Amino acid sequence: MFKNREDAALQLAKRLKALKLKDAVVLGIPRGGVVTAAVLARELGAELDVVLSRKLRAPYQPELAIGAIGEDGEVYLNAFAREVQGVTETYIREERDHQITEIARRRKLFRAVKPPADVTERSVIVTDDGIATGSTMLAALHVLSAQKPHEIIVAVPVAPPETLERFRPQCSHVECLLTPSHFGAISQFYADFQQVEDEEAVRLLRGSRVKERS
Repeated sequence: MFKNREDAALQLAKRLKALKLKDAVVLGIPRGGVVTAAVLARELGAELDVVLSRKLRAPYQPELAIGAIGEDGEVYLNAFAREVQGVTETYIREERDHQITEIARRRKLFRAVKPPADVTERSVIVTDDGIATGSTMLAALHVLSAQKPHEIIVAVPVAPPETLERFRPQCSHVECLLTPSHFGAISQFYADFQQVEDEEAVRLLRGSRVKERS
């Protein structure tokens, strides 16, 4: 059990400090992942940025991810997606369009504070406050791989072991503190798991930019 996102990120940073990183950049998946990323970037002396990918929600069960979409617009569906009640080609197209609109909104919001980091030939650490199905992370990895980084490291406080296995072919290294076999929700592993608003993510990015310029 972690006290909060900062506590989890501090523990994660200790693991990452043992790695040999090349001009590291830490990318958080908004919104909760930006808190984790900000702590990692601070502790590692790395650049902070965001990676914009969104889960595709199941009909009638918005907390269930049937897949995800990356900033490039490409859709990644989970193996079980088409077995979920209400999932049709029309539904997938409408949900994709909705999430593309949300990605565009967030891009405008975050890029007003910080332009996207150039990840080419750099050690890229992709993080979130935890992973359940992993669809959003997988979408982010596909987008980043096309930008030819030196390496991609997935670093998260908690995730099911079977989910982590999905990432290994897509990245250079996986670092995870807790891999419980019985996994309900990410929040069950935090004493304090308050919702992170856009304003908090923007503040963290802006603070990182001030530090870079100083």
